[in-house]
Amino acid sequence: MNEDADPIARASLIVAHDGANAYDAVVPPIAQTSLFTFPSYEEMNETYKGNRVRPTYTRGLNPTVRHFEEMIARLEGGEDALGFASGMAAISSTVMSFVRPGDRLVCVRHVYPDAYRLFETLLKSYGVETVYVDGRDEAAVARALPGAALFYLESPTSWSMDALDVASLATLARKHGVVTAIDNSWASPVFQQPLSLGVDLVLHSASKYIGGHSDVVAGVVTGSKALVGRVRSTTYPYLGGKLSPFDAWLLIRGLRTLPARMKAHEAAALHIARRLAAHPLVEAVLHPGLGNTLPPGLSGTSGLFSFTFTEDVDIPTFADRLRLFKLGVSWGGHESLVVPALVVHNQAAGPNSAVDFGISPRMVRLHVGLEGAEALWADLGGAIEAARI
Repeated sequence: MNEDADPIARASLIVAHDGANAYDAVVPPIAQTSLFTFPSYEEMNETYKGNRVRPTYTRGLNPTVRHFEEMIARLEGGEDALGFASGMAAISSTVMSFVRPGDRLVCVRHVYPDAYRLFETLLKSYGVETVYVDGRDEAAVARALPGAALFYLESPTSWSMDALDVASLATLARKHGVVTAIDNSWASPVFQQPLSLGVDLVLHSASKYIGGHSDVVAGVVTGSKALVGRVRSTTYPYLGGKLSPFDAWLLIRGLRTLPARMKAHEAAALHIARRLAAHPLVEAVLHPGLGNTLPPGLSGTSGLFSFTFTEDVDIPTFADRLRLFKLGVSWGGHESLVVPALVVHNQAAGPNSAVDFGISPRMVRLHVGLEGAEALWADLGGAIEAARI
């Protein structure tokens, strides 16, 4: 088997062989400490002068957290990585490292709603203008990029699941000297490595597939030493969104099974998407894997996608009749989840990207978990029939 050609084999090899651990432990020990002491004045002095790099305080450097960061960097092909206490901590710290008052941020439409709210509230109050473009329209992107400080992407995008030509967009940004950052949570490092496509920085909500068990909230950014170093020196020490050692240990555990889980999520979600696409009460299914080909650089698909009901389905009844699919936000764990866009439309907090970008209230987002495709389809199919008007 050619590991370079097979994304599952490639990722499996990386997460299975990540070096020796202390005490020859199969699982790396947790350095659950806030403070590291020095054996001598000389070593302490050399460390604080910057002549020696070693842990001093866990908010700055911790061995367990560093182990996780190095694994992510290898999976994404980055030189360095930095872990955070949440995906939003990773997004906010990264974006705020590259924009200043008066700058312009270019962002693809349909990004993660809380990223959108960050741009439309905090950054706007700081004098940062955000321009939203359809990432599929490269001419529109090219018109928006000149003079921008940062180009922020997702692919596929939230809710609409637009799978973009990331390499072409990265080339456009580089032509105009614009730094690029992409949220790669949907595909994970198994099915997409944006750094290899020319993107500068890759972000993950590690709460999703990287953690994989719905028991940790975390984020991470990876890229070149210079760009990650800029985040490390400008926002990371002061915003305080530090990844804890125990959460890093949980993420290391999640990475061990990431390739196998992504393969299972992909297969089950495609099975459900195809069944929905053939259902007379479903108007459209938004899943990148249903097309003839995936865009360059995307080698597989995950368990998250959306579909739109016809007017002949009562969505609240459909939601209440589900048993295996639970009503809940987030995704990436073992459990299957459903979020009706009707609820998102009624959300009270902050700017509403679903409304601003025209997400239909007839849309439903699914995360297909690991309960088994046939059982999940029986649950969905029964709920749809029960909700037929």
